[in-house]
Amino acid sequence: MAPPIIPACLPPREVTRPRVPLPPGACDTHAHVFGPADRFPYADDRSYTPPDAPLEKYLGMLDAIGFARGVLVQGSAHGRDNSAMLDALKRQPQRLRGVAVADAEISPGDLRAWNALGVRGLRFNHFFRGGQLHYRGGVPLSEAEKLAPLMAELGWHLQLWIDVKDLPQTIPLLKTLRLPVVIDHMGRTDARAGTGTEGFQSLLRCVGEGWCWAKLSGAHRLSQNAPDYPDARPFHEALVKANPERLVWGGDWPHPRVEGEMPDAGHLLELFQTWTPDMATQHRILVANPAKLYGFPN
Repeated sequence: MAPPIIPACLPPREVTRPRVPLPPGACDTHAHVFGPADRFPYADDRSYTPPDAPLEKYLGMLDAIGFARGVLVQGSAHGRDNSAMLDALKRQPQRLRGVAVADAEISPGDLRAWNALGVRGLRFNHFFRGGQLHYRGGVPLSEAEKLAPLMAELGWHLQLWIDVKDLPQTIPLLKTLRLPVVIDHMGRTDARAGTGTEGFQSLLRCVGEGWCWAKLSGAHRLSQNAPDYPDARPFHEALVKANPERLVWGGDWPHPRVEGEMPDAGHLLELFQTWTPDMATQHRILVANPAKLYGFPN
């Protein structure tokens, strides 16, 4: 059997600075660093090949938009080798935090070392297409049970890549882990399904109950209607109404494996500002909530 074809991703667009400046301490909570491949090779068994997006380019993006802080999420193109992300944390210990990927074979000593570098959670893949996990290189949620006690000791959260259609039957397992849960990309549903689905309504309840967080990110993954993604706005607004104290924002730079038009992270931030007109709520989501979730100093 021939090996699977690994598609190459387009590079990110140049970002535009929002017309309304961000408050001091604002944090972009979802981005990735990739490569450079000659130093941090990509996994052989990967679902996509990203363009090199090293720390210097990532910091340039944060500076261009006006973010004081950032959170790096381990991307599946590097598989379970967190070296590129950990190197970035070592080089920017005040500005950056991280969410890593690890299976149950990881040693407690490694997790404690990562904690000292600024890792604050582990990401698990429960995102299915056609009955298969959609991204190779991630760690399935089944591994979380063995890791949960040490994660709790460290004060970490569980970040979950899931389509909310699969959330209702997953909630009982998540609750047994007794960890804060962070759901990626507003539940990564299809905007055409609307906000009334059982899956999205279950996300609203989880966020409303306070044990679950959601990232107000990925409008470009819910909707194909670039560049303003109007059909993603109702999902954003419903989450803000459910519980603004359990929301953070992320741009998803450099937008790996995007379907459709490559977004501008600065414009995505402007959409957040438009869709969240209350300035106190903006401050909570951009500054106070990520400081709490990722352990940034106040």
